[in-house]
Amino acid sequence: MQKRVCHVVDDDSEVAESTAFLLRTEGFETTTHASGEAFLQRLPELEHGCILLDIRMPGINGLDLQHHLRETGVDMPVVIITGHGDVDIAVRAMKEGALDFLQKPFSREELLAAVDAASQTPRRSVRPSDEVIDACQRIERLTRREQQVLRGLTKGHANKVIAYDLDLSPRTVELYRANAMRKLGVRNLSEMLHLAFLAELDSADLDDEN
Repeated sequence: MQKRVCHVVDDDSEVAESTAFLLRTEGFETTTHASGEAFLQRLPELEHGCILLDIRMPGINGLDLQHHLRETGVDMPVVIITGHGDVDIAVRAMKEGALDFLQKPFSREELLAAVDAASQTPRRSVRPSDEVIDACQRIERLTRREQQVLRGLTKGHANKVIAYDLDLSPRTVELYRANAMRKLGVRNLSEMLHLAFLAELDSADLDDEN
């Protein structure tokens, strides 16, 4: 059986310890770190595993730490946790390569599903071409308007902002968003953003046709 390791980086010691304990009961080996700086100090001695990374921390925040890890070639998969949950933070995290994000308070099931999926991610420094091709093919199933709504989400825009930009009602944007999720076969915003960034939809040139 593959060894599963998770490194919990959160300045809230109570949350970090309770999360690590829950993961240990499910067979994970865990470490906890009270700050980004503390994690970086121990990084050379840590086993490869997924990183459960809080956004709001003093000193190096979660997004800055994630960016640093990516720039220095650390290929541990990252799951972001945040108590704020705004779309802009989720978008930035996904652009930096996060596999998923969880909003506090998250359920036991949500935590285990995200960390288990991350722990099974193959070690590689580049995304596999077949995954990119699959993402592009799935995005192509969307209508142009659905792609435009999804592109707005990749920019961190709320539904009402997307509605204004596309001269639509917020309710119509919600319908396009729901249709896009159904066609893409995703369960939540993080999965949808992951596909969009794989397909580089955020840099695509889309006009305003329906």
